[in-house]
Amino acid sequence: MRGALHAQDGVALLAALRRGPVGEVLQLAGDGVAGAAAQGLPRAAETAALFRSALQERGFRGDEELVDRLRAATGDATISLLRPLAVDLEMLAMLLEGDPAESGGRIDLTTGECWPAFTDELGPGPEAEEDGDPERWLYVPALGSTAGYRDMELFIEEVEDAALADRLRIALGGRGAFRRFKDVLAGDERSWSRYHRFRDERQRGRARAWLAEEGYCPHITFFAEPSSGTCPSGPV
Repeated sequence: MRGALHAQDGVALLAALRRGPVGEVLQLAGDGVAGAAAQGLPRAAETAALFRSALQERGFRGDEELVDRLRAATGDATISLLRPLAVDLEMLAMLLEGDPAESGGRIDLTTGECWPAFTDELGPGPEAEEDGDPERWLYVPALGSTAGYRDMELFIEEVEDAALADRLRIALGGRGAFRRFKDVLAGDERSWSRYHRFRDERQRGRARAWLAEEGYCPHITFFAEPSSGTCPSGPV
């Protein structure tokens, strides 16, 4: 699925999503599904409807914004007034959830690329004269680890192994909670993987919600195969 997103291959993305449950990859794959639906790829509208239903049932922060994106892509709602931006939500989440004392950064509005604040300390680049241009840059604050701590608390509520859940609760007490929590999870490969998918979904959702508040939405471009005969040949 990640390979299909990276390759901008909507057909491959939809095929990958049909091979398993989608509940843990809604934010990861949602923009790809919206792009495929907007392009009219076969079964994309059905997949978008499945995503909408799962997002509405889950209700993480940012899920509502993705539902709106999917509705617009399938013609079930008016086109969003949010401006599309080819931004990596994972990179944006890293900027947003960094240490307020030393993190944060900015997004290049011409490319969607995320730049951590520390890169500014490496010296002036070729665009140094445009650093203060609000039409070029969107500044990203570092909001700290509070949301990440809440992710761990919520994940514990979903752990079925009572003994593991108790160890994780104990790990959250006091300083060093993030490290201790991960050390406990490292002994259970299945729970480790589930936690990272859970955390990544919530982080992407928070990044999406923040971006919407700034007037933007993530955008992915797919290219149809010229030989498909059912889709336009250009980007959507």
